[in-house]
Amino acid sequence: MKTTSRRCSLQIDDYLDLLNLAIQLGDVKWQKEITRKMEMTLSTLETATQ
Repeated sequence: MKTTSRRCSLQIDDYLDLLNLAIQLGDVKWQKEITRKMEMTLSTLETATQ
């Protein structure tokens, strides 16, 4: 469980970096895609911790 939590945490950090870049570039489509993937990753994390 800790491995899954750590991996998801790193993925969220990476997605946040990408989201900041997408915001700076003004790419709304990319922002939505990154946000969707972050939501999926958080859902995985919630399921793993239950």
